[in-house]
Amino acid sequence: MSEIEAKAVIWDMDGVLADTAPFHLSAWQKVFQERGVKFTKEDFRHSFGRRNDAIIRKTLGKETSQEEIDAISGKKEASFRRKIGRNLKPLPGVIKLITSLEEHGFKMALASSAPIENIQLLSTGLGIENRFQTIISDKDVTQGKPSPQGFLLAAQRLGVEPRNCIVIEDAVAGVTAAKRAGMHCLAITNTHPRESLAEADLIVDTLEGVSINDIEGLLHPP
Repeated sequence: MSEIEAKAVIWDMDGVLADTAPFHLSAWQKVFQERGVKFTKEDFRHSFGRRNDAIIRKTLGKETSQEEIDAISGKKEASFRRKIGRNLKPLPGVIKLITSLEEHGFKMALASSAPIENIQLLSTGLGIENRFQTIISDKDVTQGKPSPQGFLLAAQRLGVEPRNCIVIEDAVAGVTAAKRAGMHCLAITNTHPRESLAEADLIVDTLEGVSINDIEGLLHPP
């Protein structure tokens, strides 16, 4: 198989590989509460999948200094890692689909707006740290989703054309990023309702029933 014919699946992490949302929400609420700011579930839902700096500026104001952003972000992520600890388990169908993709010659990447420490914690905890040929974290890109930058970098590192890539996402910004990258998108309704994810090529409630035929069908629609 030539590099041009190579095919890949690019995985988002939070809300796709594991249900991390409750732990992120709790950590955000803690750091914002310390600053006298209320951060609701609705605020969180609208920000899910975006970079920390974007979330902090939207919540505290655009004038927030980079120094404060770094301090808040570091504290929030440390709190998240403590909270998720032993509560880590893969979402239904994840491990089975990763194994099936490997068996059928798909390259795989993990592309997340999370810090590398979170990615290492989750991938090791789920036992999938050696299943991805490349990993994109927050420090690898200058723009968060809905910018396609992270997904395009993942494809470049894998040596796969964007049109031969399928992104698995759960966030609205992530679906938009995938489509802007010229990729196909499989969306899961783990954190957003179907109508919010309508831009995706295929929408499912769980990965449990997703087969290789479904994945191949995205690359070669009838």
